[in-house]
Amino acid sequence: MSMIHPTIETLRRLRLLGMAKALEEQQSLPDCDRLSFDERLAMLVDREAVERDNAALAQRLRLARRRQAACLEDIDYRTPRGLDRSLIHTLAGGAAGCTSTTTF
Repeated sequence: MSMIHPTIETLRRLRLLGMAKALEEQQSLPDCDRLSFDERLAMLVDREAVERDNAALAQRLRLARRRQAACLEDIDYRTPRGLDRSLIHTLAGGAAGCTSTTTF
């Protein structure tokens, strides 16, 4: 284990945290010695990819939950989306202008 510790620290320093975790877990598995180098390397790389994909998904979910302040004046009616300006203003109930409490 002492020879692998610098490698784990280097992986962490390089921000390859998934690979570092997987390597630590491999060291604790008794049957891991039976796997070939290619198989163990593939496991490390797969773990890193999964960790990064999970982190990216978590970040996208955090950003998706944020509410944005929007106001009627920000609507772009030039883009062909079938928006009717008078209908939007009617539905808004005569909300006049952009206020800090108006969010959509």
